[in-house]
Amino acid sequence: MSRPSRLIRNPRWTRTLAFKAAAFITVMCCALATMLGVLVHVQVTNQTVGQSRDVALSKLAEATDAYEAGDALAPNASVDPDGLPRELKALAAAGERGTMVADYRGRPLMWAAGPAAGGRALAVAVEYGQQARTIEALDNAILWSSGLAIGVTLLVGAVAVARVTRRLQATAQVARRISAGDLDARVDDPLARKSREDEVAAVAAALDRMATSLQGKLLSEQRFTADVAHELRTPLTGLHAAAELLPPGRPTELVRDRVAALRTLTEDLLEISRLDTGKEQLDIGAVELGALAHRVVAASGAAADVVVVRDRVVETDRRRLERVLGNLVSNAHRHGAEPVIVTVDGPVVTVRDHGGGYPEYLVLHGPQRFRTEGGARGHGLGLTIAVGQAEVLGARLAFGNADGGGAVATLTLPSGASPLGAV
Repeated sequence: MSRPSRLIRNPRWTRTLAFKAAAFITVMCCALATMLGVLVHVQVTNQTVGQSRDVALSKLAEATDAYEAGDALAPNASVDPDGLPRELKALAAAGERGTMVADYRGRPLMWAAGPAAGGRALAVAVEYGQQARTIEALDNAILWSSGLAIGVTLLVGAVAVARVTRRLQATAQVARRISAGDLDARVDDPLARKSREDEVAAVAAALDRMATSLQGKLLSEQRFTADVAHELRTPLTGLHAAAELLPPGRPTELVRDRVAALRTLTEDLLEISRLDTGKEQLDIGAVELGALAHRVVAASGAAADVVVVRDRVVETDRRRLERVLGNLVSNAHRHGAEPVIVTVDGPVVTVRDHGGGYPEYLVLHGPQRFRTEGGARGHGLGLTIAVGQAEVLGARLAFGNADGGGAVATLTLPSGASPLGAV
């Protein structure tokens, strides 16, 4: 039985811009050097061979005249000499003239042959060693110069590309910091401040302008939220006091219920505005997670199961942690279905219900203020506050859906917690 083939992936560094640019430069330099080298080699070889051929044919003409006149032949001319290529001998026997370069006794010679009496060949051999060495030296020079040119070009190109990639990486790092919530991050590319900026500087400048604009809009939104919440607080306090003076009855209960909902919404908005400022102070103390989970469930006033797999004592802000778990349990009862299960497994606390699960946007991007789907009640602030308080605690809050159905919120507290009872 054949084993399934495994997908082989290229190393990550081969997918970088620097590697691709270096590979492109290398390929183009090699192609250009090869093309120029071939052109120079062919041109010089044709010229050298042509000159030697002209000399050989001239000497063959002199030898032919002497042969026909019955005079003695020159030392380099003879009839059917040893070493004459068979191709030239056959050509001469057919009554034609021709030339060819061939080695004879380890020496390159330019042969020229023509017809002689009796179907024989009159041939002349001209030294071709100097020309062959010239062509060989030229080929070596082309190879060395091409290699040197490729190396220098690759080095210069790598330096230039590395500078561009460093700037791109710095821009990407700033973009990641902005997406993580650091709205003060800026690229501040020096070239972006010059009148003649390149493409990378243009991208960096655009990112800085976008971050500044986004920061301004978010700060304006935060100030608006805080101002609205503060302005609503006073009249709502008076409205709440007035509602308490109304005579008992169904209308009074409705008024008090709506006033309580408005007060809760206002307090949530105030809490979110405080979280947005990033100036929250922690009150650190030892907290037993199992006992805290039981207290949160009891305070919620709704049925929920607490499962302690591994209890743990953590150093954290008890009030903020209770706020996070309380919001998760409340959200599970309000938007999910029973049974609601709170599980403590070391520093990880999960809250699961058995309803329809979280919306897709919430799983992918986290909770968003004043956004609910499917006719759900609420303003989307409870989970937003839970995420903000978790960030203040240094914890990580993730949202997902269970395979068997239902929403799962997982709170992972910072490392450094110790098992219950540890010294």
